[in-house]
Amino acid sequence: MPEWIISPQPVAYEEALAFMEERVAAIQEGRAPECVWLLEHPPLYTAGTSAKASDLLRPQFPVFKTGRGGQYTYHGPGQRVAYVMLDLKKRGKPDVRRYVCNLENWIIHTLAEFGIIGERREGRVGVWVETPQGEKKIAALGVRVKRWITMHGIAINVNPDLSHYAGIVPCGIADYGVTSMQELGVDAEMDAVDGVLRENFESLLGDLRPSCLQESGEDGNKGK
Repeated sequence: MPEWIISPQPVAYEEALAFMEERVAAIQEGRAPECVWLLEHPPLYTAGTSAKASDLLRPQFPVFKTGRGGQYTYHGPGQRVAYVMLDLKKRGKPDVRRYVCNLENWIIHTLAEFGIIGERREGRVGVWVETPQGEKKIAALGVRVKRWITMHGIAINVNPDLSHYAGIVPCGIADYGVTSMQELGVDAEMDAVDGVLRENFESLLGDLRPSCLQESGEDGNKGK
């Protein structure tokens, strides 16, 4: 099992990036164990490697460029971010696509514990739900892999201020909205979400059993 860290207060994005870079290097060198870090950020936007300037509509919060895959996304209080630093070489055949698929499974199984049906959509990374207003995204993911060590991870909207998404085109997809567990009528405590994430982790990410049977290169950046 990896080391689990839960931060009770919002963590600055620069601090989180510095921690991940150092931890990934330490895992590669055998100086530290794998790690899953559960946290929240203060309100901010991040730009992935595929971000388009036109998708930054109103930068009301700080914007950070990041090495993860994907486009623009929002992070803020009420959103559970899980940064996952794993050595894929130790968890079955290294495969970035399969890893992304298992991250989606992790989110889907966690939401199911709260009575929410999360689903994948072809060509759209992340987890989606059906609402009376149509499909909406409830969880995003973005990853970076360095010499088969993973960085970044997932973000589940528990009870964030959804109006903060108005400053961007989330993940470059303008045709669909975003939602949260709270908007769907589920008032979940963050501690409860954390508990389910941890319970589901080993069965879904322990050895990364095949679930997306696609091959990918050694270094990868994926996300939306």
